[in-house]
Amino acid sequence: MTRVHRTDDHTERAPAFQVWALPGIPEVRPGDDLAKLIVDAAGTGSGTKPEQQGLADGDVLIVTSKIVSKAEDRIVQADDREAAIDAETVRVVARRGPARIVQSRHGFVMAAAGVDASNTPAGTVLLLPEDPDASALRIREGVRDALGVDVGVVVTDTFGRPWREGQTDVAIGASGVRVLEDLRGALDTFGNPLGVTVTAVGDELAAAGELVKGKADGLPVAVVRGLPQHVLKPAEPSESARALVRDAEHDMFRLGTSEAVREALGLRRTVREFTSEPVDGGAVRRAVDAAVTAPAPHHTTPWRFVLLESPESRLQLLDAMRDQWIEDLRADGKSEQSIAKRIRRGDVLRNAPYLVVPCLVTDGSHDYPDARRAAAEREMFVVACGAGIQNFLVALAGERLGSAWVSSTMFCRDVVRDVLGLPDDWDPMGAVAVGHAAAPPLVRPPRDGRDFTEVR
Repeated sequence: MTRVHRTDDHTERAPAFQVWALPGIPEVRPGDDLAKLIVDAAGTGSGTKPEQQGLADGDVLIVTSKIVSKAEDRIVQADDREAAIDAETVRVVARRGPARIVQSRHGFVMAAAGVDASNTPAGTVLLLPEDPDASALRIREGVRDALGVDVGVVVTDTFGRPWREGQTDVAIGASGVRVLEDLRGALDTFGNPLGVTVTAVGDELAAAGELVKGKADGLPVAVVRGLPQHVLKPAEPSESARALVRDAEHDMFRLGTSEAVREALGLRRTVREFTSEPVDGGAVRRAVDAAVTAPAPHHTTPWRFVLLESPESRLQLLDAMRDQWIEDLRADGKSEQSIAKRIRRGDVLRNAPYLVVPCLVTDGSHDYPDARRAAAEREMFVVACGAGIQNFLVALAGERLGSAWVSSTMFCRDVVRDVLGLPDDWDPMGAVAVGHAAAPPLVRPPRDGRDFTEVR
């Protein structure tokens, strides 16, 4: 590859490098010596050109992590790939349906913790190498022992990127390679100082190798030649690919930004029409996990969430609530026409594919002899329950689920408790219709917090 830089009326040849895949590496099995397999493949005349023969000082080997995992017997029996992902996961960063972006125990933020079910026998999965940097070092030392040359080694895996389509290979292990090139303090061609430029050389080398290895061509190793400035001398301290993992304290996006939090709150809109698409019960349970992090008085847990997942349970409750509502409206003297019109307001619950009944439990509340403090104590628990419901609604929006909180169960608590078989001290605090929105929500006029603020 040659890039041409034109300056005024003459042409200068820019720095160049070569990259080629290394054919001849057989199917790797547990216990195989990867360095020997690579040396043997390189010695058979790997490239089509004379300059692409053997290995030389300053070359960089780009090695797919999959063959490293196979050689190190990182193959595990796992009929359920999700369980293997759970075991390799430190925290879940994002989730869309079955897809999970997680932080692995290595510190990488990636899809499925690097657990791979492809190119491995059915009923097994491949885990990432236990220590990819150590794996790279073993290959590097094996090549040096066999050929007497000093090469760099980059072990790679495939990552997606936030805000970018497609995947690219990145460095998850390295030895003998300068994985980061710090250009801060240097001058550009106009004499301007570079203030923030740190180049991820390890990832760039990984991506260059992937361009010739491919995903399904059976070429797990590439050679990069012509970039010796990025290969460390034997006496230089080795660099780790862990240097490419940003520390949590420097990660602006680890927990989202204040802008993202406001965006998430804005996503929580009342949805009154849903499609027939089923709701993932796991997503609802994850929303409950977020709900119960709300503040609560006296170190209590005043929330309970009743999940109505079957059509039978929903219809039984809604029919009983409708009958009570009709009875109340007739007692109020409403006409049958007016009653029918009001009852239709409950269609948002009846047409939703999933219902949740949040309940308030005041277990742990303090008893006061006077009505004033007793009322304040209950209100304190009600506020805490409301905070839990708000958490729940926002978390549902984060799962790309629409919702509508409807207060109707609060007007017939005895009926709800009886139909659902709830304890007497569980107070239903409305119902939440959950589903996939049938249409985008209407544009909501912006609200200015100053209209709701008093400063003293």
